[in-house]
Amino acid sequence: MSAVVPIGIVLLLAYAALCRVRVFSAFLEGAERALPLLKKLLPCLAAMLTAIGVLRDSGALDALTGFLRPVTEAIGVDARLLPLILLRPLSGSAAIAALSDLFTEYGPDSAVGMTGSVLLGASETLLYTLALYFGSVGIRKTRFTVPLALIASFVSVAAGLLFSRLFFG
Repeated sequence: MSAVVPIGIVLLLAYAALCRVRVFSAFLEGAERALPLLKKLLPCLAAMLTAIGVLRDSGALDALTGFLRPVTEAIGVDARLLPLILLRPLSGSAAIAALSDLFTEYGPDSAVGMTGSVLLGASETLLYTLALYFGSVGIRKTRFTVPLALIASFVSVAAGLLFSRLFFG
């Protein structure tokens, strides 16, 4: 299984040689065309990553988690999952860090660890993705996209919690 990527690269290079494509020149041309797009994307990425850093480092995430804890416990959701649930729509790396914290503290085979894994796979970093894609093409009026994406995220979290409860107890 570990040979799939190297074999794919060799096959791609062989096909390029068969078609007489100058691979390095094509690679450089593609990289050159990507630079203007990167110039558009970097401000969106920097703003999103800064906001996530401020949210975590300022203690606002902990305060929000503490505020929501009674509500989640009342509906039967483990409050230890709140940082993961709250960070997942914003950033994949922040959500992975939250899941890693759960693994470190409770173990990957614990109910919390398995539920966190399901939640990480059940949802998308929608606000990050929207900022990236809409920002790259200059869309300012998102209309119904953000509310519907948040509803979809809520449904995916609810489904992940439900299935985790059914399968892991």
